[in-house]
Amino acid sequence: MESFFTFLEKRVDDCSSLLCVGLDPHVSDLKAPTAEAALAFCLNLVKETAPYAAAFKPNAAFFEVFGADGWTALKQVIEAVQAESNRLGSLIPVILDAKRGDIASTAEAYAKSAFESLGAHCITLSPYLGKDSIDPFLQNSEKGVFLLCQTSTAGSGDLQDVTVVETDGRPPVPIYVHVAHLAQSWHTKTTIGLVLG
Repeated sequence: MESFFTFLEKRVDDCSSLLCVGLDPHVSDLKAPTAEAALAFCLNLVKETAPYAAAFKPNAAFFEVFGADGWTALKQVIEAVQAESNRLGSLIPVILDAKRGDIASTAEAYAKSAFESLGAHCITLSPYLGKDSIDPFLQNSEKGVFLLCQTSTAGSGDLQDVTVVETDGRPPVPIYVHVAHLAQSWHTKTTIGLVLG
């Protein structure tokens, strides 16, 4: 069975690009503050950039703000990426930018929503509730996750730069380094990448 990162590498080779197109339909960029306008905005971006895109990354929050209609629009955007993949003869992965992180039973529902209901190939996650909060996303090696490791937000250092002592006797390191070490040990099915701002 192939891994998500194998699919991503194939796409990079096919399009000779590392471009990941963010699909963030900010209300201020739309013709109207509606799910339909968000959908139209994103469908245009997908159509115009698909030949050059190594991946698409729709941000769930900009769709969720429109309620159920927004969720439907998000699914339609992911379906449009699949249609472009079929047209081009090359799978363009969809990375759902959701930054989820919750207890195992809730994580199971999030994983089912992202991978089965929406059809995303990958999702961004917060690892700060531990491995059991990401395990449901790691069950299928064809699906991937990007763990928040060291982000670029102004307040990220409040937590990510705190020094911790690792259990294996290594010298103290910032939490973001510890997260990277954990990801390496959790990376058993080649399904984990890291978000580094």
